[in-house]
Amino acid sequence: MNGVIAEDSWFDDDVTPALFKDELNAGTGDITLWINSPGGDCVAAAQIFNMLSEYPGKVTVKIDGLAASAASVIAMAGTEVWMSPVSMMMIHNPATVAWGDHAEMKKAMELLDAVRESIINAYVRKTGQSRAKLSHLMDAETWMDANKAVEFGFADDILFQKEEQGSEGENGDSGADRTENGTSDSVMFSRRAVNNALMNKLERHYGKTGKSVKDQTEITRMAAGGNGLSGQCYGNSSGMQGIGISGSAGTEGDDPCNGCFGAAENACQKCEKKKVNTNVTGRSADDLRERLNFIKKYI
Repeated sequence: MNGVIAEDSWFDDDVTPALFKDELNAGTGDITLWINSPGGDCVAAAQIFNMLSEYPGKVTVKIDGLAASAASVIAMAGTEVWMSPVSMMMIHNPATVAWGDHAEMKKAMELLDAVRESIINAYVRKTGQSRAKLSHLMDAETWMDANKAVEFGFADDILFQKEEQGSEGENGDSGADRTENGTSDSVMFSRRAVNNALMNKLERHYGKTGKSVKDQTEITRMAAGGNGLSGQCYGNSSGMQGIGISGSAGTEGDDPCNGCFGAAENACQKCEKKKVNTNVTGRSADDLRERLNFIKKYI
């Protein structure tokens, strides 16, 4: 099976249930199905899945390139599923295009939920994983190499493994697919993982703030009209202890805005330097703008 899965084909270059049925019934006995497909129509894939499930002989599925989306559902019908060490499998949520009013949009959403549950049924049947875990993998649009697919139960074994790699060790573990610490040397990719990696880079680049957004909002509110301290620079510890509202409390010659906490800048008329208190890791307006510009580069 090589190509996009579709209900109908204009130029006979797609995999359709009708064409697949003709080839499946052309012979008898055990069969081997090679898959290299990016997926396609979910309903057409369901028909092919049912044909393979009802086939009287043994069905060996071998993935030599890609089994993505609907093609991964078809692979689950195999009595045995083998993956090439250079192949990939991808699972994700179904998608559609809808047009109309809110009622039509609601129907489309309900349809997607139903199709999603039917896809999970096929994955549960093969892998034995919980519906919650499979749902999480689909939400993340998960890409798996052969080792990870075997680990999760989507595949049974890997093609072209050497005989000595398949020999069992002292503890009964296969030595080929294990690292020194006994874990599988496998790879899995998801969009959610990329987003998390980006946020980790941002935190390492900028560091974490010592004050939460809620705390910073409270400081700004106090600076704007609380306790007779309006207009005072709240980053300056000496200013906090002073009485005046001009922000000039402290020893003579001190910068009234020295160490001003970033969240209180809008309340202090003298915070032109936009400094951040060294004792409180707040963010100035300039720092926040720089951070947003950094994020835009990766979005």
